[in-house]
Amino acid sequence: MPIYAIEDLIPVVHPSAYVHPTAVIIGDVIIGQNCYIGPNAVLRGDFGRITLNQGCNVQDTCVVHSFPNKDCVIEQDGHIGHGAILHGCHIGRNALVGMNAVIMDDVSIGDESLVAATAFVKSGFKCPPRSLLAGSPASVKRQLSDQEVDWKSNGTLEYQNLTKRCHASLKQVQPLAEIQLNRPRFNASNHRPK
Repeated sequence: MPIYAIEDLIPVVHPSAYVHPTAVIIGDVIIGQNCYIGPNAVLRGDFGRITLNQGCNVQDTCVVHSFPNKDCVIEQDGHIGHGAILHGCHIGRNALVGMNAVIMDDVSIGDESLVAATAFVKSGFKCPPRSLLAGSPASVKRQLSDQEVDWKSNGTLEYQNLTKRCHASLKQVQPLAEIQLNRPRFNASNHRPK
């Protein structure tokens, strides 16, 4: 996988984390336990530090970066959806950033909050805990229910389990020429964390 040092700053990846071979990790990046980094994600720690705490996922084609001397932090169980861009921001514990959302510099997303898909969160915005943010520019629409927070937490558990599945079985192969007889299907109940 493409992991690069710059000016002697070498990324740190906990052995239990999974980084897809097409992801690019550069410089001052710290990836904690049981994190999942998806295909074509880019974590570019060439100006500021990027820290992913335990159980985070950064999905396919996400970009994480910062201005010089700024950090980008994703707290424990943070969930960053496909194509999101994070720049010099702080994502709280058990928060979700939806697909293709953009989170700008000096933004703080509160614990257990949900940023809607395609939202644009402008620089300096402070989101209280357990909030739903949506729009461009994003604003707080309402507080989240316990049921919505549970839904988010369960989705993150699926990605934490995917980390283990990838370590156990993901491998590069040649495609089949034809669909095999009785082709198996994924059974979601088999993939739930025990």
